[in-house]
Amino acid sequence: MSGRQHRETEIARRIRAKGLAAGRTSAQIADEIHEQCTPQFGTSRVKSHRLSYGIALADVIEQIRALFERDNKAMPGIGETLLSAYESGLKRPGPEYLHYLCTVYRVEPLELGFDGPCICGRGHRTPGVPLEDGTERPLTQAEREPGSPPGSETDEDENILRRTMLNLLNQGTSAATELDGPVLGACEGIRRRMDETLVKATVSAAMLDQWEEATKSFGRQYTTTAPLRLLCDVMLEMSAVRQALACRQPVDLQDRLLRMAAQLAGLGGMIMINLGDHRLARSFFRTGRTAADETGDRALRAWITARESLVPLYFGDAREALNLAKKSRDLAGAVACPAQAMAPVVEARALAMLSGSENKKEIVDQAKRALARARSAFTHMRPEHQADMAFGYTEKQLYFYQGDVLTKLGQTLEAEVVLDQALEKYEDHILDQTLIRLDQAQCRVIDGELDSALDIGTRALRMLGDEYMTDFIMRPALALEQAIMARDANHAKLEEYRAELRRPKVQMKGGGA
Repeated sequence: MSGRQHRETEIARRIRAKGLAAGRTSAQIADEIHEQCTPQFGTSRVKSHRLSYGIALADVIEQIRALFERDNKAMPGIGETLLSAYESGLKRPGPEYLHYLCTVYRVEPLELGFDGPCICGRGHRTPGVPLEDGTERPLTQAEREPGSPPGSETDEDENILRRTMLNLLNQGTSAATELDGPVLGACEGIRRRMDETLVKATVSAAMLDQWEEATKSFGRQYTTTAPLRLLCDVMLEMSAVRQALACRQPVDLQDRLLRMAAQLAGLGGMIMINLGDHRLARSFFRTGRTAADETGDRALRAWITARESLVPLYFGDAREALNLAKKSRDLAGAVACPAQAMAPVVEARALAMLSGSENKKEIVDQAKRALARARSAFTHMRPEHQADMAFGYTEKQLYFYQGDVLTKLGQTLEAEVVLDQALEKYEDHILDQTLIRLDQAQCRVIDGELDSALDIGTRALRMLGDEYMTDFIMRPALALEQAIMARDANHAKLEEYRAELRRPKVQMKGGGA
């Protein structure tokens, strides 16, 4: 321990001793430690609470481990180095660790110096404000959650999402993630209030930096995190941005908030597609368009529109998808941006879905020209956009969708080569891996290799966890079943595929319970 840390600990020890003698609570002692030590040592609130208990980092770690064991969870990876980083402000604890820190210190996140209520949606002690006689009065709703009126819809919606997140954390990745009524209602409520704020509407630059980094992080997690789990995170962040937008900000800050609102709403729409809810996906993209239009950023508006075009593409209206893709291309104009590559790919995929019409050769040629435009646009994108699967467009996405187009066009030799290349590049995104394998199986069906098609399809579904078995995956999986039945309804391997397709799923507890 350095001399500076030793002095900090000695002062905190004296404050603690006097506080205990006077009958003060640990929370009151922590407030006094923070008040006296912060000017000299920069003592954070979370560290003040540890010092108020007179315990070491190792003691806190052991308590957290004991709580994990009590809750039948695997031992956490938290150690003294990470806890020290929380105390020094270098890192912020995630929702789960914050929940357990609050449990250890018997306080709420705000008292530890972190924004927002805990993920569990419940209090960790009876909160109060110290009075002169040493007693406490209960905190008002405004003191617990500034900016939210007592009993507001925002509180309830956020608590539903927090309870859902806690259920997911408690049950791991084995639970099937079906959107129930309360979760759908909470998501729609947050989205609707964002709409209301955008049409009628001071946050610090540092807070904006944190929100922007969180938004980028959600984009990175889009490829690796189960949809419902990520949806809760995105919606809670969207709710915070909405509350900031409720007060008009300086022009530069307002523009950054609007950009985040558009990106978070777009992510919400993308996740809703993965969860199979096309109605809510549409609503989120509409909210994203409202925010993007206010920024005047052509690239952002084009990105939202290109992402929205996937809704009719996946849910059965190829012509509407084609129209939205062309609109996205027009919005992008000459601006080098992800939509310039994304929109032509959607055009090609929509055209491939229409290739069964009388003018098949003409449509095939149009689709291939659209793919060529996408490849050309991709080479002119900035490197950071070429590495971003959510807000940009990557090479592996280009391979995957090119393979999907060739499959639908019936050009199986080319499709197999491109799909193999795509699968090699998708190491961390199980949803797209599964879709690629289902396309490979469709190629085998077209070539009359039903045994191989069923082997590929069965293996693809077997690798998929229950939390990913959403309508988004079920549609192409059922389409494969129908394609095989059209060739041989009594194929020997069909039952094995059906068993995997309709396997019982472990259900998650309802988020609104």
